[in-house]
Amino acid sequence: MNTTRRRFLQTIAPIAGSLAVPNILRAANVNGRLQHACIGVGGMGGGDLQNFKQHPRTDIVAICDVDAGTLERAMKEVPHARPYRDWRELLAKEGGRIDSINAAVPDHMHAAICVTAMRAGKHVYCQKPMCHDVAEIRTMTQLAAEKKLKTQLGNQHSSGAGDRMAVEYIKAGAIGKIKHVYLCSNRVSGMAYRLDQPKPPTAPVPATLDWDLWLGTGPVRPYAAEVYHPARWRTWLDFGTGWSGDIGCHILSAPWKALGLKAPTRIQARANKEWVASPELRAQLWPRANHVTWIFPGNTLTAGKELTVEWFDGVDPDFYIPEEFRKLYPGQQFPEEAALFIGEEGAMILPHTSGPQLLPRDKFAATPRPAVKGENHYHAFVNSILDNTPCESSFDISGAMSEAVILGTVALRSPGVKLEWDAPALKFTNSEEANSRLRRSYREGWKIEGLG
Repeated sequence: MNTTRRRFLQTIAPIAGSLAVPNILRAANVNGRLQHACIGVGGMGGGDLQNFKQHPRTDIVAICDVDAGTLERAMKEVPHARPYRDWRELLAKEGGRIDSINAAVPDHMHAAICVTAMRAGKHVYCQKPMCHDVAEIRTMTQLAAEKKLKTQLGNQHSSGAGDRMAVEYIKAGAIGKIKHVYLCSNRVSGMAYRLDQPKPPTAPVPATLDWDLWLGTGPVRPYAAEVYHPARWRTWLDFGTGWSGDIGCHILSAPWKALGLKAPTRIQARANKEWVASPELRAQLWPRANHVTWIFPGNTLTAGKELTVEWFDGVDPDFYIPEEFRKLYPGQQFPEEAALFIGEEGAMILPHTSGPQLLPRDKFAATPRPAVKGENHYHAFVNSILDNTPCESSFDISGAMSEAVILGTVALRSPGVKLEWDAPALKFTNSEEANSRLRRSYREGWKIEGLG
């Protein structure tokens, strides 16, 4: 048995038997290197780990995952990191030895992990959406400001040249004042996550998985194969935030920053008819198709006193192709995922992960492209800690945006109702039912002060 595997097997033993190392000075103060811990190292977390590993001034000194198989694979990438199964143990034992964490776990665990880390003075990179619940987002945003911590939301394309270019176009008035914004996602690969079976058959928990740790703050339920771990948890109300929650923080980011949007005043949503008609589906799963409408206060960059922003996605074409795009640009293909800005003098489409296009193309052929460059979103977070440089999605920017996105998921659970939002009071003024969905109650043994 090689040394790395022996050490791995020794240190993923039950919590009481894990290695205990005395606290030392946080090593970012030594040789200018960041000491970082990765919480969640499978799936997206594996990509996060690789990006932090590639930063020349970062040491990944601890990693955590509830799945021993996933943890063992990650140890091959960072063999000198100290492995943990329980993030609470990691934070308790590594508190004096780490400067920052990233959380790449199911949505329902973001706040518990990140708030605990921030209260201990750790800088935080949190995967999107920022949290499962609106109240959790508000708590994290306020805590980051109070503690003066460096933060970054994991909508990594917001640091790319495409999103930055789109922001500059809109701020410069390239297509005039903005009348309407559409956000759309119909990624074919995403359909595999839109489940329609609310009562999957139970199955034995895999030997590598600690199911209780995976459930964390969520309610207890039997394990079922292929519907929770490792990826399809997104479609369950208890664990994920649906497709709009997952991708919304990507697609809304550029419009939010370009237009300087603030909290919406009204939100309304609709969903596919099968979901609306089935109490059983609505009690367990997010809808397979979503349409969310936000009304934002207007400003000097918008054509009116209010701005309407709409989100479309799902199995029905009516949920993912804006009718206005069909009329304005007949015959043109709408990207799988994009933001579409309708201006007084033209339009701009921003496909997710690529650069913006001004429409009609012949009218704007000579318009100079903004001279902007992209950067690695993860590395920008590290640099912000070590060099005090800004981040594209620090919580002071992305917190209110994330609230808007998750307010859309709240509205989806009250389909057709026009919800009036009072952002300072953190409540809807016309629906106690919707207010009850702004925060969850965490299960016993997992409660955290100020959260569920």
